[in-house]
Amino acid sequence: MLTLVIPMFVTSSILKRVYKKRKAWSRKGDFGKLLVIGGSKLYTGAPFLAGLAALRAGCDLVTVAAPERAADIAAKNLNLITYPLKGDFLARKHLGELKKLTKGMDAIVIGNGLGRHKETIKAVIQFLRENSLPAVIDADAIHAVAGNKKSIRNNFIITPHAGEFYALTGKKVSIEVKARSKSVKAAASGLHCTILLKGHADIISDGNKTAINKTGNVFMTKAGTGDVLAGVCGSLMAQKINPFDSACAAAYISGVAGDLATKEKKQSLLATDVIEKIPEVIR
Repeated sequence: MLTLVIPMFVTSSILKRVYKKRKAWSRKGDFGKLLVIGGSKLYTGAPFLAGLAALRAGCDLVTVAAPERAADIAAKNLNLITYPLKGDFLARKHLGELKKLTKGMDAIVIGNGLGRHKETIKAVIQFLRENSLPAVIDADAIHAVAGNKKSIRNNFIITPHAGEFYALTGKKVSIEVKARSKSVKAAASGLHCTILLKGHADIISDGNKTAINKTGNVFMTKAGTGDVLAGVCGSLMAQKINPFDSACAAAYISGVAGDLATKEKKQSLLATDVIEKIPEVIR
């Protein structure tokens, strides 16, 4: 029987915990190298948004590996390293290239804009089975691991919305926060990973600790804001922050950035507006 869930609330104090003073002789790479795997012929912008958000959240280097059209979109931002994968979607034929790209990396974000082609799902599962790096599992990669839960590890952050949580667990979540917290803790405990359930109040649990984040607003329903959150999660994991604290801090940062952007944009909010407010949140 699960113990009573007594969640804590995420506050600005999380920033002091994850962002320590840097040493004067720091060098490139000391604060994380992240690999973002995502994109497809149709969903070209998702890995770009995740990668740029990761850089804004403090990660030193981000490489975006994506099918050619998505990689070309990401390459338009000169701050990102891009690696084009031949074809319109991720497939098992790309696994050798991805394995080489993981060398020297500190963390991975996978799933943003991948699509759910059968070959893509198989490639995601095989990649995760053969890789031991901390990883953020988002979007279409959630549907992949939902069908093969043995691929899930304790250094994963899984970032579902309610529909993806249902695909992952078979459980429909209540909008009542206490019940929602109990469901997330139970799922995280059973899957032995950290889950960040997105919503009006974000619920984060590693199966032991549970937290509620109340930053963010209703204008962040705009496409791409989830990719931003995944990128911030990956950035912090690449900076050697543990999964639970990374998820808590990412939810807080993304939400406050969205709140700041909404003051100016309201319904016109774009995911890129949220990214541009991340430095203000951290500062």
